[in-house]
Amino acid sequence: MNTTVDWAKLRKDFPILDQQVHGKPLIYFDNAATSQKPRAVIDALVHYYEHDNANVHRGIHELSNRATNAFEAARTRAAKFINAKSADEIVFVRGTTEGINLVASSWGTKNLKPGDVILLTEMEHHSNLVPWQLLAQKTGAKISYLPVTGDEGLLNLDKLDSLLTKQVKLFAMVHISNSMGTVNPVADLCARARKLGITTLVDAAQSAGHCPVDVQAIGCDFLAFSGHKICGPTGIGVLWGRQEILDAMPPYQGGGEMILSVEYHKTEFKHAPHRFEAGTPDISGPIGLHAAMDYLDAIGRDTIWKHDQELASYAYEKLAALKNIRLFGPKTGRAGLVSFLLKDVHAHDVVTLADQAGVALRGGHHCTQPLMHKLGVESTARASFYFYNTKAEVDRFIEVVQEIQKFFTS
Repeated sequence: MNTTVDWAKLRKDFPILDQQVHGKPLIYFDNAATSQKPRAVIDALVHYYEHDNANVHRGIHELSNRATNAFEAARTRAAKFINAKSADEIVFVRGTTEGINLVASSWGTKNLKPGDVILLTEMEHHSNLVPWQLLAQKTGAKISYLPVTGDEGLLNLDKLDSLLTKQVKLFAMVHISNSMGTVNPVADLCARARKLGITTLVDAAQSAGHCPVDVQAIGCDFLAFSGHKICGPTGIGVLWGRQEILDAMPPYQGGGEMILSVEYHKTEFKHAPHRFEAGTPDISGPIGLHAAMDYLDAIGRDTIWKHDQELASYAYEKLAALKNIRLFGPKTGRAGLVSFLLKDVHAHDVVTLADQAGVALRGGHHCTQPLMHKLGVESTARASFYFYNTKAEVDRFIEVVQEIQKFFTS
């Protein structure tokens, strides 16, 4: 583990981790679903509601001014977090899912027509799959998929050139797979698409809080991530888009706040990003998100990334040494999660028994049902890690898995 960071001290910043579940110390290994929140984020939310709670942009009184300043400061912070050129490229949304839906509804409806192709990968989360299916049904476009190699969970890049045809208008891809732990070469994929004039979108839900994410280095046209997976509140996320693309897109929803003027028969809309933020926004969400981004960058996302990878590699190695277990995802270079199945044991049974031992895992299809079907399974059990997790917790997790195996073979 990295010796320059006091990980044990950081862990104390998370009040929720200091508890027992079913009489056992909590081991929280469900970070890919949502991360826990440090005291700094909780305090930021409390401070806003106790001192500055007011609507933004519309008022001229002191509380509204404070709320507006904090809200827009969070937008500026988000731009810095992903190295966007301007805060005007940052649209606040409820999360990755809404960000992708916004692009599908606004950009997609305007730009796609019958015969056009949307290229996805076979490992996409439903959030980066279902919106495109709905768009294809609406516009007459078709969807094609870059294949996954199998249990190792890598993209079959040999197929990419044949799939990047002149009919492809959008290539949407996940940065890190939430079910396999695969880290995709998104910068290379975007570069290959850009040479052909194809618009690109990156789902950074699993990467933004775990490793440095630089939209200019990646070279994508859109990128989305969720606050609740990066130590921030639920219900807030970020959609980044190139300024010139956002400015050419029609509004996603209509209402107050996103208008310049309204008459009975016509409306003029604000420029991006405000034209995409109709109505009273989630104000506390961006404020909490700001605190989370500050917290993560104080540690260093490159440092967090090394920690996550070390834990995942350690867990994978320990699990691989067990008998009658099937592991999913790459053997090396994986992100901070491990998915597995025990022979003749349903993933939900694994998760239920682990919970009784105080270990919080995730069991199911992880919102990647098509991928599960391709792998010939209905579900897997998943352990996902973050910087407040430890090798000692992994050791206990392995003991629990062995106990579950004994329970079902006795």
